[in-house]
Amino acid sequence: MGATEPMPLFYYLSVVVVASLVAFPRMLGAAEPPESDLVWFGTHTGSNKKGPESRGIYVARFDRENGVLSPPSLAAEVENPSFLAMHPRQPRLYAVCIDDAPGEPTGAIAAFRIDMTSGMLGRLGSLPTGGLAPTDGKGPCHVCVDPKGKVVLAANYGSGSVICLPLAADGSVGPVSRGTPGGFVKHVDDRAGTPGIDPERQEKPHAHSVDVSLDGRFAFSCDLGLDKVLVYRLDTEAATLAPHGHASLAAGLGPRHFVLHPSGRFAWCVNELALTVTGFTYDADAGTLTEIETLSTLPDDVVDRDGFTAAEITVHPSGQFLYASTRGHDSIAMYRIDEATGRLTFLGVEPTRAKTPRHCAIAPGGKFLLAAGQTSHAVTVFAIDENSGRLAFTGQSVEVPSPVCILFHR
Repeated sequence: MGATEPMPLFYYLSVVVVASLVAFPRMLGAAEPPESDLVWFGTHTGSNKKGPESRGIYVARFDRENGVLSPPSLAAEVENPSFLAMHPRQPRLYAVCIDDAPGEPTGAIAAFRIDMTSGMLGRLGSLPTGGLAPTDGKGPCHVCVDPKGKVVLAANYGSGSVICLPLAADGSVGPVSRGTPGGFVKHVDDRAGTPGIDPERQEKPHAHSVDVSLDGRFAFSCDLGLDKVLVYRLDTEAATLAPHGHASLAAGLGPRHFVLHPSGRFAWCVNELALTVTGFTYDADAGTLTEIETLSTLPDDVVDRDGFTAAEITVHPSGQFLYASTRGHDSIAMYRIDEATGRLTFLGVEPTRAKTPRHCAIAPGGKFLLAAGQTSHAVTVFAIDENSGRLAFTGQSVEVPSPVCILFHR
């Protein structure tokens, strides 16, 4: 066929047919393929006689429109990756875990490269969560990354300390900054030798979490042993922390985890021992917290609370609702947020359909909440009513060995 010859009729007909086949589903109003998000699960590893034994961090896919969670796969073998965090700009994931060190295992922050197609993790390296000695970093239990991705921070429950480490250009973790201020801080027990109300849990400082302000200027650490939320000035360029102040809570509350409102005007901590949530106003310029109120995570008619402990707290991306989990009662407390005052209205609780909900997380898009049942080895899925904020179980329960943290890629 010459270059100037007209195309045969069957060519034009085939083009029309193909175009029609592509457009026909849209003409009928068919939906685009659902958006799928990667989600990772931190776990407790080791011997487990009552369920599947975990080997590290697991990954699954979550359909943010229909709330379908796929069965998980092992993404990386790690010992006790109990909490996870995501780099804000790079495909990097961080976990507090246990590393083998000369003489004895030590707490560590491990960095991983993410394969964004499969969710599999490749280890970039790790560094201890201690300052001058491995014993300074006992029992790391929480990790976070600042909003610009310059530093990673971890809280050490066992040694009552917080560490800040610099992040290299490739997302790997750098050595702790020494000096005053430095990148490692031990919480100071100023109670003059008098332990907290709970002699077993509040005999000394126990840093249970560390979080960074939205502008990256301050870090907040809930200390369960001291009944305080400690505030530190954060220098992300030097990777250092300096004491700035604190919010003292009523004795025996046992603050565990902390969350800021999307507006940055309010904050809340969930109190593990007292089964309550405490709200604050937050002055972002001054870096100060002022208490508003403290509410229960359980209805008043729950009288027998023996063995119950509060665990996780999360705020809806809309800023309208707050959720907190309680282990033992195995439920999620639901609250409406007054966006003018930060005060909460208790909406009730939703059973998690999984035992020991150590963690819960809201999926991207804000339509679903996932709860991690540590001792039932299951992650359950709940729909969030966009108007009321109430949760409704979707019927989905996926087996995950000893899940203790849920992290979505955002």
